Amino acid sequence: MKWTWLVCALAVIPAASQAAQEFEKVGTIGGQFLKIGVGARAQALGGAFVSVADDASAIYWNPAGVARISKSVVNINHTAWLADVNFTQAAYVFEVGFVPGKLALNARSLYMDSQPIRTVFRPEGTGQSFDAGDVAFGLTYARSFTDKFSAGVSGNYLQSTLYTYSASAFTFDFGTLYDTGYRSLRIGMAIQNIGSDMVFKDDPVKMPTVFRVGMSMNLYESDSHILLSAADFSHPPDNNERASWGLEYGFKEFFYARGGYQFRYDLETYSAGIGFKVATGFNSEARIDYAYTDMGDLPGVHRISADFRF
Repeated sequence: MKWTWLVCALAVIPAASQAAQEFEKVGTIGGQFLKIGVGARAQALGGAFVSVADDASAIYWNPAGVARISKSVVNINHTAWLADVNFTQAAYVFEVGFVPGKLALNARSLYMDSQPIRTVFRPEGTGQSFDAGDVAFGLTYARSFTDKFSAGVSGNYLQSTLYTYSASAFTFDFGTLYDTGYRSLRIGMAIQNIGSDMVFKDDPVKMPTVFRVGMSMNLYESDSHILLSAADFSHPPDNNERASWGLEYGFKEFFYARGGYQFRYDLETYSAGIGFKVATGFNSEARIDYAYTDMGDLPGVHRISADFRF
């Protein structure tokens, strides 16, 4: 019996040690709004987008994908986040004649309404209020070096504000995208948020550097129907390794239905969404996408995106 207890104890120690190490990392990283996914289409696929990356949200998921966008694009995304917090992103993808490849500008903002200042002696409020929010501005450059391989880099400036305090930092994102040549199989890799610490009142916090790798392929393709499958794996600095999987069905390049699932995330589980794409004139088109993400015991998150390509 003693040996049985000893074996059980030895088996539990490594698991407990790993759990303790994982717990120690939680809450040690700043710039958390940088981890909020961009784009209703990508989020409807459960965030499995690092190897898809064929619209303006590639700026976030994998900057190498910007090189594959054939036209200029104006893109707007809005997310009704938790606790009445809103997240909005806008992007512009374009070409400059003397520069090979593609360029993109983007801006992100996380914001909420002004909140009343409360104290122990004035729990109903002091009559004053405070604001809190985050903004980020970025420039992306991407280029296809061959018909199968693309690479991209983004530079970002971000600023966080809380009441009278503010902090800023610079970060970089790097990504690659490779067409394997086997059917439509693509492999994507990206490293996000490499950069300087953000300092609040002399207290530096590191940025949420995330490594992503994924693959995607059209499982079925015809003149009227297409079925895309994508899977991602990510390694955040303050939590467990994670995985995402998504499916997208397209009908005549007009209607799209999507679904996805996120594994080992703190809140997010399944997601779903739809999209429509229509021609708006000579050599131009518009697309609108919607996504819903389940957040477990908390209210679900709604996203909407609009693209205009010309």
